[in-house]
Amino acid sequence: MNFSDRSILTITCYGHFLSHFNMLVFPAILLPLSARLGLDMSATLDLAFWMYLLFGLTALPWGMLADKFGPRPMLALFYFGAGGCGLAAAMLVDSPLGLKLSLAGIGLFSGIYHPAGLGWIACCVSRTSSGMAVNGMFGNLGLATGPLLAGIVNWVWGAQAVYICLGLLNFAGIAFLLQVGSKSCASTKKTATGVDTASWKGFAVLLICMMLGGVVYRGATVTLPALFELNGSGIFAAVSGFFKGTEITSNVVATVITSGLYLIGMLGQYTGGRAGERFDLRLNYLFFHLMTLPAAFLIGLMTDIPLVLLATIHSFFLLGMQPVENTLVARLTPPSLHSSAYGMKFILTFGVGALAVKMIKMVEHNWGIEAVFPSLGIVSLALVGAIGVLIVVTPRMRS
Repeated sequence: MNFSDRSILTITCYGHFLSHFNMLVFPAILLPLSARLGLDMSATLDLAFWMYLLFGLTALPWGMLADKFGPRPMLALFYFGAGGCGLAAAMLVDSPLGLKLSLAGIGLFSGIYHPAGLGWIACCVSRTSSGMAVNGMFGNLGLATGPLLAGIVNWVWGAQAVYICLGLLNFAGIAFLLQVGSKSCASTKKTATGVDTASWKGFAVLLICMMLGGVVYRGATVTLPALFELNGSGIFAAVSGFFKGTEITSNVVATVITSGLYLIGMLGQYTGGRAGERFDLRLNYLFFHLMTLPAAFLIGLMTDIPLVLLATIHSFFLLGMQPVENTLVARLTPPSLHSSAYGMKFILTFGVGALAVKMIKMVEHNWGIEAVFPSLGIVSLALVGAIGVLIVVTPRMRS
């Protein structure tokens, strides 16, 4: 990559890390906050409702603003807004209403990142697929390390210090942003063959694919920690035996395994990005989702090490397809609407993906948690069929 590519990715990767870090700090200190506020867990959890809702629902309007004003001012607003709200949360940590409003602000401004950041990569990074891969890896790093860093800071200094750190980390993003000049990108972009492949028909099919993928992703991330805790008794016994005299709960072991999957997902995203540069994007997209199917249908039957191995395979390919998917969005939409297109993607994947929680509840109630992943496998089968339609209605595409 050239100097301009690296400069842009420095900003977007840090922003991607922070957007997920901002969202995962709260659940990491949920119980300490409950004790501090004198509220039960459900009441404390409710304080974050608007944070998570605004993070997803504002993606499209933020994307439209990014297309109008450019990604740099929008990302500056993200860093300033989320940083200010983080410091406000620290000052109002003992006020349920004040904390609720501050968290809502963190979600509101953090929602800027995905449409603005991915739109910038799609427009201005010469190796789009690799750029999406590197950017996705830092998002996974935020998912894996956010709870850990928040837990350590809370353990040493308390919940107030967690949000002071969050605010300062967001303000630090301005330093990265100042490294890139204000020159905007070209308003048009062609594929490597010189043919404009923007196709609203193909993009409409891709939206259906991404909605189904959102259900699988949310369903997997919500279910895996509980599945590890319930069906990983052998691993827990081995870890407990190794750390004799130390109180280690099955929840801690399950959480560590889950964090490990996000880190392995970084390797999957790197692989997906490199594959996206070498082969037809549509066939890559199909291959990565096909590879999740055997693991999805077998995970519910396994325990301990086989369970972890199958979950690793599933996570590798499910997360690995993200650079390919994001590059497809860039190829199927006009450059002037890239950020709006990513806004549409994240409203649908976050919104419809949230339905996975309801689906999991119903499946678990009727057939047990072991039936959840086979159910997600059926959704993945429908997704593979939708990708087949995408291949039919779109031309061959390269990164």
